[in-house]
Amino acid sequence: MAQNKSDQISMKSFLLCALLALYGRLATGYRSPLNDFQRSEGRELVPNLWHIDRMQLLPGLSLEECAKRCSENLECRAFNYETRPSITCKQLPWVRDENTADVKRNVNCDLYEKKDYVRRCIVGEGKTYRGKVSQTQSGHTCQQWWSKFPHDHRWTPSAENGLELNYCRNPDGDGIGPWCYTTDPERRFETCNIPRCEDEVCITCNGEDYRGQVDHTETGLECQRWDQQYPHQHIYQPEKYPDKSLDDNYCRNPDASPVPWCYTTDPAVERQNCKIRQCEKVPQRLARHSYTTHCFRGRGEDYRGKVNETTSGIPCQRWDAQQPHQHPFYPKTYECKGLEENYCRNPDGSEAPWCFTSVPEMRTALCLQIKRCADDIEAEDCYHENGKNYRGVVRKTRKGIICQKWSVNTPHRTKINPTTYPDANLTENYCRNPDGDQHGPWCYTTDPKTEFDYCAIKQCAGERISIIEPISECECILFFKATHEIWFFVVFLHFDMTRPEHTAATEKMS
Repeated sequence: MAQNKSDQISMKSFLLCALLALYGRLATGYRSPLNDFQRSEGRELVPNLWHIDRMQLLPGLSLEECAKRCSENLECRAFNYETRPSITCKQLPWVRDENTADVKRNVNCDLYEKKDYVRRCIVGEGKTYRGKVSQTQSGHTCQQWWSKFPHDHRWTPSAENGLELNYCRNPDGDGIGPWCYTTDPERRFETCNIPRCEDEVCITCNGEDYRGQVDHTETGLECQRWDQQYPHQHIYQPEKYPDKSLDDNYCRNPDASPVPWCYTTDPAVERQNCKIRQCEKVPQRLARHSYTTHCFRGRGEDYRGKVNETTSGIPCQRWDAQQPHQHPFYPKTYECKGLEENYCRNPDGSEAPWCFTSVPEMRTALCLQIKRCADDIEAEDCYHENGKNYRGVVRKTRKGIICQKWSVNTPHRTKINPTTYPDANLTENYCRNPDGDQHGPWCYTTDPKTEFDYCAIKQCAGERISIIEPISECECILFFKATHEIWFFVVFLHFDMTRPEHTAATEKMS
């Protein structure tokens, strides 16, 4: 009896310790060792033949374990993570800008390099900076750290302090940032004036095109990697937003927020803005020639025309007004988005130009009466009748979005799939028309904001007009519009649920 009671106490103590350990991990956040590295997808750092013996092979390690081993090893500066023919972690004592190895393409391998060795800016005071600047701000060449001439000093190079050759370093955490002794007998030491990461690259407008290397928020929290789902789950996975440069854990702006931001490694703080310098002089937009006024391309983010009512004829609300709908899209905050008057625009990367409406009961609506530019989407194939028997290999929508595979449920859960339509040839992510939609072949898309769309396929010669041709009227289509606050739907003109094509459209979106 006493033994059983003792066992129960031991078990309770064990469970309590486990819960405390788990709580401690959640309370302090989980920092991935991959945060120390900059990833180059599909690249491999291949050492020269006479240095290949310095590469350490560690088979079977997980990616995180490989990164952890490299982080703890002062000699390791990068690693190749190979997935085929077998999982192998290859630790390297160099990074890409050295003469000991070459970067080569390898679809079965990703290269991870320690940020401290490859970035050209400093974090904080730059105590961990391991770059190769070797000249001071006034142009003096740095003295070798192992040398005591022309200036004697107390520092001894080691793997811990990184005092390598004559590179600028900050071993004492000086507020001036990385520095060095100079080769000028009259000038003992001087700062190297290496920019801080938040100042190295400035942002214009709301920073959607920011591609700098800030990886901490404005309060100093470290950013979570975009390719990871912990501690915060999110939709902004790099493979789904290839044009947003969601690299490593750098601050970015994939959702058209006022400034670049990131998810944090603190479980209690989901996301925060990043502190990045605004450009003093806003440069002229390089792609100004892409502005359109009578039609739109892609998602219509460069549309600058003067249409100011929705598809169903409802007048738009002015962008500088907060009535009848309050919203965050202030013209001064989004100065590059053309938020003038009450014209239809697309400041948030939605599927097409839109606006807040002047009707209190309807928050937003699309402006689909604006024609798509004739040169925007080039049909890649053709189909007969309604395309139900189309078996081609086009996998792109009329908006240029890549199709989602029929057999997966991300980013959209599918009601039409190979299981529910076994005879429809729903292979890979090819455009198909399993439900006989009158508008032709379609697919679910890889854009989380666009559930499905019709494909860049026209009807074969001699048959009726294709959906990808510019049209003057929107007859019977159900559109869904996602805003930052709510979901709602608008039915344009006649929507007859007795017609099979309308039932099919509803089924695709349910």
